[in-house]
Amino acid sequence: MPAELLTEESILRDCPRMSRDDRFAFRCGKDLPCFNQCCRDVSIVLTPYDVLRLKKALGLDSSEFLTRYAIAPFTRGQKFPVPILRMNPEGLACPFVTPEGCGVYADRPWACRMYPLGVADPRNPTPKDTAFHFLIREDFCAGHDAGPPVSVRDWTAGQGAEEYEMMGASFKSLTLDEFWDRAELTPAQTDMFYMACYDLDRFRRFVFETRFLDRFIVDEARVEALRSDDDELLEFAMQWLRFCLFKEKTMKIRQPVEARR
Repeated sequence: MPAELLTEESILRDCPRMSRDDRFAFRCGKDLPCFNQCCRDVSIVLTPYDVLRLKKALGLDSSEFLTRYAIAPFTRGQKFPVPILRMNPEGLACPFVTPEGCGVYADRPWACRMYPLGVADPRNPTPKDTAFHFLIREDFCAGHDAGPPVSVRDWTAGQGAEEYEMMGASFKSLTLDEFWDRAELTPAQTDMFYMACYDLDRFRRFVFETRFLDRFIVDEARVEALRSDDDELLEFAMQWLRFCLFKEKTMKIRQPVEARR
């Protein structure tokens, strides 16, 4: 099914469900007439780990990366902010595409790695309604049935998607929480969510340049890791959001502060 027609309802109703052992044939290459067409006029949602990898690959501060390469539209009914890769105004091409293909291929976003596979992941899975993969078939794409058959499992492993899924597990858990069914973020909470998930260098400054460490107990070894390890900082940010939004005991408040509370 073409990507532009995919909705949650249509995926569940119309898309054949694929297990990790199911096989499909697909390839991409410069010899195909559609080469680079999938990198134009497309909405690529960026995950926190996408932003982390891309800003490091480009040697940018996360704030600069988001300003230059992302937009974060916020529509009525949307629960939390989600950045989308900014297409170039002329031709609506991805800012990283080149005549030779993807210019950030080693650090390309999760959605690009998975193509032509999509993933449907129900919030409350049951034995009869679990996560499944499905094929995205664009009319312009000549890559379907053009390559040797490969299993979903081997495709995701070969594309390096498993690392992205592992690093995105905490964020996925955060966004699937039942909290979102009953709550609406304030403007301050929306900014906090965006900072902690995507603007990681600004979150680091928040931790080290405010009274954060005076208010919360953080192991010394972890404090040192947070200074330079972006992966560790991202996981810490997810715990911080669960503390702030869900009131979970993922952070330890220093006793004098707790007494004042």
